[in-house]
Amino acid sequence: MNIEEVVVVEGKSDTIAVKRATGADTIETNGSAVNEQTIERIRHAQKTRGVIVFTDPDFPGRRIRAIVEEQVPGVKHAFLSKKDTIAKNGRGLGIEHASDESIRHALASVYTVSVHTIEEIPMARLLDAKLIGHDESRKRRDRLSELLQIGQVNGKGLKKRLEMFRISQDQLEEVIKVLDEEEMNTDV
Repeated sequence: MNIEEVVVVEGKSDTIAVKRATGADTIETNGSAVNEQTIERIRHAQKTRGVIVFTDPDFPGRRIRAIVEEQVPGVKHAFLSKKDTIAKNGRGLGIEHASDESIRHALASVYTVSVHTIEEIPMARLLDAKLIGHDESRKRRDRLSELLQIGQVNGKGLKKRLEMFRISQDQLEEVIKVLDEEEMNTDV
């Protein structure tokens, strides 16, 4: 896999996993307190090659993602689901535990944040689709996030995340159909 962009990861173990799976160059943040020197390296990489932020699906990973996105506009984002990042022994979560195939798939499915949204997603539709405000909403959101590869998101942030990554209403409707079909098949 040939990746032009520099991949921003959290630490050495993530670098090893990304290099093993793709051969891509990385910048390590070394924790969620991203220092100014690291931000400068990421800015330089963004200007010269582009940047893909690829952090763990946990609070520190989301924090790093938010800091980089705020400080370096136009970065791309790649996501892995929590289930793809759980250590074999069940203790630990991170990109370093993901399979090469999962890493390649995530990096092939990047999103670029845009200040312009293509269309607004109505809150009423998210409610009707049981993605917010229902007992099963979290489970359905997690599966939706996995199918769209937009990273885990809570009910409050779902609308913003869908619009930020330019998920069209048609794309959303296709995934809602899949969710409904999966739900019907498990109820049988």
